[in-house]
Amino acid sequence: MTATPSTTATRSPAATSRTGVAAVTAALLLLVAGLAIIDITQGTAAVGAPEVLKALTGQADPADASVVVASRLPRMTAGLLVGALLGMAGTALQAVSRNVLASPDTLAVNAGSYLALGLAAVTGTSLPLLASSGVAFAGGLGAGAVVLGLSGLGTGTVRLVLAGSALTLGLTAVTEGLLLLFPEQTEGLYQWNQGSISQNGFDAVVRMAPIGLAGLAGLLLLARRVDALSLGDDAARGLGVPVRSTRVTVVVLAALLSAAAVTLAGPIGFVGLCAPALVRPVARRFRAFSKARVHVPVAGLTGAALVLGSDVLMRAAVPADLAVAVPTGVVTSLVGAVFLVVMATRVRDSAGAAASERVRIRSRAVFLTTTAVLAVVVVGVTVAAVLLGDTKLLLGDVVNWAQGRSGRTVAFVLSTRVPRVLAALLAGAALALAGTLVQAVTRNPLAEPGVLGVSGGAALGAVLMVTTVPLAGPWSVAGAAFAGAALSSTVVFGLAARSGFPQNRLVLVGIGVATGTTALISLLIVLTDPFNATKALTWLSGSTYGRTLPDVAPLAAVLAVGLVVAVLRHTELDLVSLDEDTPRLLGLDLARGRLGFLVLAVVLSAAAVAAAGTIGFVGLVAPHAARALVGRQHLRVIPVAVLLGAVLVSTGDLLGRTVIAPAQLGAGLMTAVIGTPYFLLLLVRGRR
Repeated sequence: MTATPSTTATRSPAATSRTGVAAVTAALLLLVAGLAIIDITQGTAAVGAPEVLKALTGQADPADASVVVASRLPRMTAGLLVGALLGMAGTALQAVSRNVLASPDTLAVNAGSYLALGLAAVTGTSLPLLASSGVAFAGGLGAGAVVLGLSGLGTGTVRLVLAGSALTLGLTAVTEGLLLLFPEQTEGLYQWNQGSISQNGFDAVVRMAPIGLAGLAGLLLLARRVDALSLGDDAARGLGVPVRSTRVTVVVLAALLSAAAVTLAGPIGFVGLCAPALVRPVARRFRAFSKARVHVPVAGLTGAALVLGSDVLMRAAVPADLAVAVPTGVVTSLVGAVFLVVMATRVRDSAGAAASERVRIRSRAVFLTTTAVLAVVVVGVTVAAVLLGDTKLLLGDVVNWAQGRSGRTVAFVLSTRVPRVLAALLAGAALALAGTLVQAVTRNPLAEPGVLGVSGGAALGAVLMVTTVPLAGPWSVAGAAFAGAALSSTVVFGLAARSGFPQNRLVLVGIGVATGTTALISLLIVLTDPFNATKALTWLSGSTYGRTLPDVAPLAAVLAVGLVVAVLRHTELDLVSLDEDTPRLLGLDLARGRLGFLVLAVVLSAAAVAAAGTIGFVGLVAPHAARALVGRQHLRVIPVAVLLGAVLVSTGDLLGRTVIAPAQLGAGLMTAVIGTPYFLLLLVRGRR
């Protein structure tokens, strides 16, 4: 008789756990069902819950029934399926990489699918839905494999996101270049890339559902192996689990789920990151949720709730006639960006994820020679940029134009070309100087205005001014860009400063802010001018098209002041870049000095964005190359980095204008193609 209470006490925790699991699952199902019902009733047509019920029972007016069956139900079902696919894919990737930041977004899977579909569209091949899914699967799997290979599995939580974000920027730049070069073949692909669950009928949902079921079945079959991997590679091998083949199989299944979601609705951002993260706290309370066979389907339900909740929230906040044009993926990207920033402030900063630089001592002769060579290169690139383009000119034409003796055609060409050349030169110099300042203050070789979200904030402010006040002048646009950059930099540097500017956490917060600003720019374009995707692409690609001398004036003034301040305070920059203690021992107010340099970097970045759009990686590559050439003394680094930045952007602008003339590509796309491999190389060096 005494065994009964003991047995009851022993079984009580298990019974409580089962009850808790059942309660949580039931609550989640009710939430998803409620959101699905609300989602069906939202739209431009006045079709509420009673009409929906009548349509489902066959008693509705034919018009109401048509709206429900052809549009509302397919959209709701697509939201359920896409959310479930991405939630399961994110859980699988996090499990095999043992990395809480792994997802189809942070592993560049979505960007790889986007590029693959863009390449398929350029060829003019009309692919059926399943074939499109196969193309997306191949592209996403390839990109994910590259990121996992570069970052390593089970190590470098932050490095994985850095590698994925850099590769995403590079792949997206290539895809956007295709969109600008082949607008007819890729029509609608930009809007598709924002992620929308709107559907015309059930055909696409019905075709993608079996892929989702197959992926879920595969993950459930591998559930025990995945659980073993969470114990570590050695423990898993001791249990007889083939570690490498299990990882490869799970990554393939995750890529398959992501490709199905991308084919159905385009990239719906960050659902694969957020859904597993929301399940983890519950798993800590109820251990049954930590098992893969339970965690995977529950994360799928959570993903469905996220997608439908985002769609419901967007349609409730935006007028019905505008909500039709707002992609659901924009809303999930905003939520995911906030989520990423919060997670970045909590993850442990992993030492060594950024490449450390060797201390190099260069002679004065090397510095003078390098500066002279770069100055000659700048002059040569400038002359080539002025003479070359869709209309080729001679030096004599330029001399006549400067003296006011040129013909009408030459005058028109030069009056439009010279401001573009100046904008590219000055923007490159300003971004290089800003990158030099930021890297010195944060002592982070991966920091630069684009990666830290400063350029994204500036672009958001400038686009907001341009779209809401079409007649705004250059100084107004520059002011709006500075306001946006100031806001984003306050968030990034404010969060990082509390922990002493930890290297990788700073960059991770910046990536989250940059993602949020990109989503807001897309939302702004859709709400103000949904049919003019070219406007957004042109601005985000870093184009100097249409620039005039008044547009360049604010940038020239800011750069001149920035150069003077940086050169005069080069000793302070040297001290700040050393460590925390040395400046204080020498009586330097470290906090005040950091703030001054960061404000100057923000102003420089904002002016560059206002004049030439978003140009990435210049602030990363130029300071690195300058330190490699002339050492770490900022009196030497500053002029060399400025000249290198000017060469990079002006060369990118020249190539974009001439190689495929009369078509054009923005300088930002060219620098992204150059900067992405460089960024990835730094990560590989840091890993070694």
